[in-house]
Amino acid sequence: MTEAERRPAAVLWDMDGTLVDTEPYWIEAEYELAERHGGTWSHEHALQLVGNDLMESGRYIREHMGIDRTAEEIVEELLDGVVARIARRVPWQPGARELLERLHADGVPCALVTMSYTRFVEPILAHLPEGTFVTTVTGDAVRHGKPHPEPYLVAAKRLGLDPAACLAIEDSPPGAASAAAAGCAVLVVPNHVEVPAGERRVFRTTLEGLGTDDLAGLLDEARETAAQVQTG
Repeated sequence: MTEAERRPAAVLWDMDGTLVDTEPYWIEAEYELAERHGGTWSHEHALQLVGNDLMESGRYIREHMGIDRTAEEIVEELLDGVVARIARRVPWQPGARELLERLHADGVPCALVTMSYTRFVEPILAHLPEGTFVTTVTGDAVRHGKPHPEPYLVAAKRLGLDPAACLAIEDSPPGAASAAAAGCAVLVVPNHVEVPAGERRVFRTTLEGLGTDDLAGLLDEARETAAQVQTG
């Protein structure tokens, strides 16, 4: 098998914490929300929300922040705060844009699979060349968010591919669980929270320096973890 044949059929990207480091923006917006409505918040609570479906986060905040707002209102207020910050600066993760460029040049399709909503995603995509992502799956376009496999299953279906032929890039436990449950190999690059080892998962500390053929090797590694589980 040639290197080209070993490459992922597609690369499915998480956004928050993987493509861009927006988690600090979300945490800042959460603290502002608590101050605005007389609630209480902590960094430990904030970390519980990393990678989660936004409505699940809204319900968690309503319960633990102790504010008289619906989950829907909480999500919209958080989005207002984060979108305003994105308008000032997009915090790209090291190596992410460069890897996207290499994949595009080598003809490997990419999809964005994020639990953020469309109005948050669009300003970020506007900073990338048109066609960087063949399709985008957002949190307001699926019934079940991460860690449910639906977001990654939808992305693979739109691309006309078997999820097992795809490599997902994730940074959080819910995201890695979602991609693995869909059948994808998962490259985990932890950011703000630890991600446990698991089937179909390989780990790296950064995306810097990675190219298309490097991802072929990582895909092989991830498949080996699945094979070990099946034979163990």
